[in-house]
Amino acid sequence: MKATEQTVQQVERALRKISDKYPLNEEATMLTDIHIRVTQDTGELVAFDDDDNEITRCIIEQWIDNKDDSFYDDITNTLRGVLTKHKDKVEQMSILKPYSFVLEDDDRENISELYLVDDDTVIIDEELMKGLDKDLDDFFAKLMKD
Repeated sequence: MKATEQTVQQVERALRKISDKYPLNEEATMLTDIHIRVTQDTGELVAFDDDDNEITRCIIEQWIDNKDDSFYDDITNTLRGVLTKHKDKVEQMSILKPYSFVLEDDDRENISELYLVDDDTVIIDEELMKGLDKDLDDFFAKLMKD
C-alpha cells in the first residue's frame, strides 16, 4: 500500500499537533516517549505519552478496514518518512533526550521503533542496511586477495 498525498498530509497534521504539545521554547523537563497506536479496523491514529495521556488522535481514511498482511510494514514506512521529512521539528521538541517515537498496534504491542532522538545515536532504516553483510564480506575478501 502506497500512501496517498492525503494520508501523508493527515500524518503530518498529527505530527504537528504532537510537536505543538512540546514546543521548543519550553525547558525540556518531561521524560517520555511518543507512542503511536494505529487501529487497523478504524484507521485511527492516536499518540500517547509514557503515562498513557492522549496527545492527539485522527482518522487516516486510507487505513480504514485495511486488511493487508503488510499493513504495519507499510504504515511504518509512511510514519518514518514523515518523521524524517520533519526531523528538525521532531528533534527540537521540549522532551529530555533520548526519546523515541514507537509504533504500537491497538493491543499496545510494540511493532517498531520509528524514530530515535538522541544527540549521540542514530537508527538507520532497515532498507538502507539490506545486503550490508554481503557487501562487507565481498569487500573483506577483495581486501584479503590484494
